[in-house]
Amino acid sequence: MKFTFIDAERAFYPVRTLCRVVGVSRSGFYAWLERLPSTRHQQDHVLAEAARGVYERSRRTYGSPRVHAELRADGHRVGRKRIARVMRQSGLVARLRRKYRSTTDSNHGEPVAGNLLDRQFDVAEPNSVWASDITYVGTHEGWLYLAVVIDLFSRRVVGYAMADHLGTVLALDALDMALGTRTTSSALMHHSDRGTQYASGDYRQMLIENRITCSMSRRGNCWDNAVVESFFSTLKAELVDRHTWPMRAHVRVAIHEYISSFYNRQRRHSYLGYLTPAEYEQNYEQELRQAA
Repeated sequence: MKFTFIDAERAFYPVRTLCRVVGVSRSGFYAWLERLPSTRHQQDHVLAEAARGVYERSRRTYGSPRVHAELRADGHRVGRKRIARVMRQSGLVARLRRKYRSTTDSNHGEPVAGNLLDRQFDVAEPNSVWASDITYVGTHEGWLYLAVVIDLFSRRVVGYAMADHLGTVLALDALDMALGTRTTSSALMHHSDRGTQYASGDYRQMLIENRITCSMSRRGNCWDNAVVESFFSTLKAELVDRHTWPMRAHVRVAIHEYISSFYNRQRRHSYLGYLTPAEYEQNYEQELRQAA
């Protein structure tokens, strides 16, 4: 057990120090290493390789909970703590998310709506609550701004748009994409902050024309739109902050591919029981067909 402990911790501390702490000799530890690996060590090696494969496919973004969920889906019967250990020993570390910063400007004279959503982020049906916001990405050319619309039911990004400005048309383009790809009804609520883009006459008119109820966060309260802020943090940790972006065109392509190919279809979401947004919606539709 002492040698196993030293083997697990030697990636972080000198072997000499570990041997002194647990009261064994270095020669004894190295002799132990040369012996035939135990069955558990061999299994750990197999698990480490499988975990590395999942980690690489996730673009080196998954921590142990998502790696564990992926391995379970692949048929591995293994505990989450064991996966966390083999990942730690292999140096497989997820990216940390950074803190939220506001982009939109709520200091304007446009009318604002009340907070009808009231942080009720658990939604029972698709296309019943959408949440929107805008963030930014720095490039050598200047800022690129990204507007998104997220369906709170599945956390799927159903609309997005990018531009080199913060004009209302940016938010309108994201909403237009969502309306073009989803089936909506008069029960749909749209939630955003009080930014001038969302309070503008053009944006409010589009909501009215599509029979969408408007809800807005309280002034300066990012937690009222926490799902979208969480998505932005994830996007920046897993993609934006990992690269230098010389041109806006480069980050445009990368964000498009991240959202459409990875985030919506491949990335396992903790809120969804480690299903992807696409899988979560497919399961819902299948349950409806079976109940019909």
